[in-house]
Amino acid sequence: MRAELEMLAQAGGIGQAPAQLPALRFLTAGSVDDGKSTLIGRLLLDSRALLADQLAAVGHGSDASLLAQLTDGLEAEREQGITIDVAYRYFATPRRKFIIADAPGHEQYTRNMVTAAAGSDCAVVLVDVTKLDFARGRPRLLPQTRRHALLAHLLRVRSIVFAVNKLDAVDDARAVFEAVRESLLEFADGAGIVPAGVIPISALRADNVASPSEHWPWWTGPTLLRLLEGLPAGEGAADGSLLLPVQYVARGHDAEGHPRRVFWGRLARGELRVGQRVRVHSSGQTAQVRELWQAGERVAECLAGTSAGLVLDAHVDVSRGDWFTDAAQPQEAASEFDATLAWLDRDPAVVGRKYWIRHGHAWVAARIVQVHGRLDIHSLEQVQAHSLEANEIGRVRVQAQAELPLSDYAHNRVAGGMILVDPHSHRTSGALLVGAPARA
Repeated sequence: MRAELEMLAQAGGIGQAPAQLPALRFLTAGSVDDGKSTLIGRLLLDSRALLADQLAAVGHGSDASLLAQLTDGLEAEREQGITIDVAYRYFATPRRKFIIADAPGHEQYTRNMVTAAAGSDCAVVLVDVTKLDFARGRPRLLPQTRRHALLAHLLRVRSIVFAVNKLDAVDDARAVFEAVRESLLEFADGAGIVPAGVIPISALRADNVASPSEHWPWWTGPTLLRLLEGLPAGEGAADGSLLLPVQYVARGHDAEGHPRRVFWGRLARGELRVGQRVRVHSSGQTAQVRELWQAGERVAECLAGTSAGLVLDAHVDVSRGDWFTDAAQPQEAASEFDATLAWLDRDPAVVGRKYWIRHGHAWVAARIVQVHGRLDIHSLEQVQAHSLEANEIGRVRVQAQAELPLSDYAHNRVAGGMILVDPHSHRTSGALLVGAPARA
């Protein structure tokens, strides 16, 4: 393995410029030791995305540990042989660019997986066949495999791919894969997940990762990399009226020396044009867009997913945490709403306790006023609950101190997603995914 690493690194990059496709952001997920870091190491190796200094930082060890060390950058990760923090890596093929997030599999680090999933276009959920029990035929999936797939689905990760790994370690790879595939499809159907693919691989032996496996003539489907090359990227958030959270207010002067303020943010939805009339949430004040800026240049319009700076034709009260909406199409706002809560703290989520929630760039005090129920990750049914323990997923009602411009998370991640923070420990305690705003 060491010789293979050095040979490919000396060969340099891929040698071809990637096609003009949007970069795909994907994460690897699944239970601990399912081979997530090894898979990413294999993708980096086979795409020749390794540099000499990266190789020099990799120590000696087994073939699997050599590949895993390409992503496990923390000293604690290398000492324990586990992934703790989310590691980001980049590589490209002749068809597109990729940004990979290597998420930890340990249950106690589920919050890190949620962080990675929130910004991903795809989740590759690995399944280690050597951990499954085939004594009764169709195997039962591990709890963390189910949990990570459910979280990716709830976080509206656009594509979910199941990669059945370590098939090189079993005698009848085809029979094992088919049995696991049936279990995955049954689980996905019950959870409302439509998988983008269920792929057999061996990350260690390079079977069906970047190149077809010479050991599995029975598999006629795509390799994992070829599947990833064709998946969609982005959210298509342009549909709907304007929604822009204000991140930064820049004070300066225009070309004539007159003082001005530029309000910067990333468009969460809709489009913005010079001359458009906008409303400020929560003051309700309105003004017209006099100038639009992008990357230091004046432009006529901006679309969802891009960052923009606005100069208004009137002096209105705007600060970080406010939102711009279209004055002609008012955005619904609510202070009480139902949401799915993925609880990540070791202290349980209880009714009545106060928290801080971050919505866009605004911090607002809030409390949980009701727990509707908890999702059983095995039966996929809602069960009665009065609180949520670490790594549990439930439906709750939240009451905030101020009205927020909310959107269903299924339609917009920015307006429909928020984090919940413990005011005493300052830990990120949970992720809220807004459902329908409550009405009187």
